[in-house]
Amino acid sequence: MTRIGLIDYGMGNLHSVQRAFERLGAEVRPVAGADDLLSLDALVLPGVGAFDPAMERLRQSGLDHTLQAWCHEGRPLLGICLGLQLLFAGSDEGRAPGLGLLPGRVRALPRRPGHPIPHMGWAPLIAAHPSPLLPAGAPTAWVYFVHSFAADPEDSSVTTAHVDFANERVTAAVWQGAIGACQFHPEKSGPHGEAILRRWLAWLGQLS
Repeated sequence: MTRIGLIDYGMGNLHSVQRAFERLGAEVRPVAGADDLLSLDALVLPGVGAFDPAMERLRQSGLDHTLQAWCHEGRPLLGICLGLQLLFAGSDEGRAPGLGLLPGRVRALPRRPGHPIPHMGWAPLIAAHPSPLLPAGAPTAWVYFVHSFAADPEDSSVTTAHVDFANERVTAAVWQGAIGACQFHPEKSGPHGEAILRRWLAWLGQLS
């Protein structure tokens, strides 16, 4: 059974994420510090809320260094929603430095008439560079978004999916090395979100 560590820093909908993985046969354990990493196969960094308070909580708990060390060792991590944004160097939403695990910055969504912010609701993913989350030939997935900011990676090949917002393509999912992340909520995206999580778990199984 795959053992998933769910980062608990007080800013994520842990219960729904935990249930989604448990439905797929994974064992899920809360991670509140480095001592909780023993015997884990991968980490999930969820998040709901604002960038600066999230980074402050990660710093206060020491989980920022825990996550950086984990990823620098090439171990798997999946970010969800705010958890994707925290992986980058910083965000226009605040002043705090991010984890800096992926080069680039988080930008505000474009403001256009008729396109309310936050971007909330269902939208189809637009395939970019293939990844274990969204391999070549995967069917179009409709997924659930709630966000006002989106990542702007320095390297465009990091983006594995876009979403159309205000007639612009913005980052919906990223992948680099053993780090993947979704701006949308796969745990709230029905069968399409479940398929994405299932692919990630299958990829983890190939590593062992």
